[in-house]
Amino acid sequence: MSERKLAVQVQPKDNVASIFAEVSAGDTVEVMARDGSLDAVAVHEDIPYGHKVALADIPAGETVWKYGESIGIATKDIKRGDYVHVHNLDSARARGDWKE
Repeated sequence: MSERKLAVQVQPKDNVASIFAEVSAGDTVEVMARDGSLDAVAVHEDIPYGHKVALADIPAGETVWKYGESIGIATKDIKRGDYVHVHNLDSARARGDWKE
């Protein structure tokens, strides 16, 4: 039996979820929402434990939401199932040059 790959979406507006397993391209991750509902996301890239997977397409320039808070802006188009990290996300935290 294969190991379940789990992720958590904390707030309904979140467009990313934190993964609680090492996942590889082609794996399917079960995403649990706050209300206990489950969704399945096919992962396009290897993603380390604790990192983020996109739950929806996020166009370049759009806000990335985690824990119901803006964590930054997509620097390029991100597809559902993509790894979301510094290679496609510019942090908005602790920046005096951005106003959100």
